[in-house]
Amino acid sequence: MIIGVPREIKQDEFRVGLVPAGAYSLVKAGHQVLVEQGAGQGSGISDAAYQRVGAQIVANREELFTQADMIIKVKDPLPPEYHLLREGQVLFTFLHLAALPDLTRMLLDRRIVAIAYETVQLSDRALPLLAPMSEVAGRMSVQEGAKYLERHEGGRGVLLAGVPGVPPGQVTIVGGGTVGTNAAKMAVGLGAAVTVIDVNPARLRYLDDLFQGRVRTLMSSEYAIAEMTAQSDVVIGAVLIPGARAPRLVTEEMIANMPEGSVVVDVAIDQGGCIETSHATSHSHPTFRVGGVVHYCVANMPGAMSRTSTFALTNVTFPYAMAMANKGWQRAMLDDPALAWGLNLCEGRVTHPAVAEALGLPYVPVVQVLA
Repeated sequence: MIIGVPREIKQDEFRVGLVPAGAYSLVKAGHQVLVEQGAGQGSGISDAAYQRVGAQIVANREELFTQADMIIKVKDPLPPEYHLLREGQVLFTFLHLAALPDLTRMLLDRRIVAIAYETVQLSDRALPLLAPMSEVAGRMSVQEGAKYLERHEGGRGVLLAGVPGVPPGQVTIVGGGTVGTNAAKMAVGLGAAVTVIDVNPARLRYLDDLFQGRVRTLMSSEYAIAEMTAQSDVVIGAVLIPGARAPRLVTEEMIANMPEGSVVVDVAIDQGGCIETSHATSHSHPTFRVGGVVHYCVANMPGAMSRTSTFALTNVTFPYAMAMANKGWQRAMLDDPALAWGLNLCEGRVTHPAVAEALGLPYVPVVQVLA
């Protein structure tokens, strides 16, 4: 198989979909690896590092896309890349299609085999390819929240840790999954007063045991979210429904009741956001204000920590890429149901139920496609 690794063109995206160790294993297994010139530069990986393991550096993007049977990326294709994709090509990357109807239509029209990192799902419902980026984003969310609380950044001027005689800042985390748990770890480590809100009692019990009383846990309800946001310095949106659009749990009215200069960080913005007043931003222009509240809604947060994120991501994506290269995507999915959950679109058909429901499109089960 010919595997293509293009350079990411999304603004402020510095990750890359394959590291030299992965390229080495693919080449050793008899595959050809094409890496676009400069693709790894943002993650501190030189073209020479890929060449040393047998990958071919390609300066022409069109040549790479034309030759490759499988494209391994990090982020969803942007409009300048649409014409490069061809029928039957395998696209393995983050897609977040529930929030991107135009991209979905293009991939359907071009009959692409679109496999999304974020919906690969194990039998216990864990999301192994999303997890490391959720860990990075969760930890970053508190770091960014603390930064934008600084007065010169437009914030309240609150130090989350507080000092003797002055209470710590209040951090409320909506969602207790991987993002929320990692956000809580960072916030507790800083010394903030932390509340986690989640809809799952079992998850709240787990978090209560994990933090041994250092985190307040609340059962999710509109009332509880409204009450906590109104008294918070930082609110972190950490809600996820695999493959689906994020529910808007923090309303515009709740934002209006937050203190002047408080900060919201919407980590769910990739899936449309869980804060009603959110819209996607970039690392170059990360924030905006609504009603005096600073909004940080960067759609590719881990891209800022590109080296850590690239290696964390490829640690988990590579085994699936290798399986598809060795067996073909159909056989790999028949052998591994977790990978089959990653198939969002296949040659003009929507094959993930949450994507179909979010966009109002007909759904064709993966088992039917593979059969």
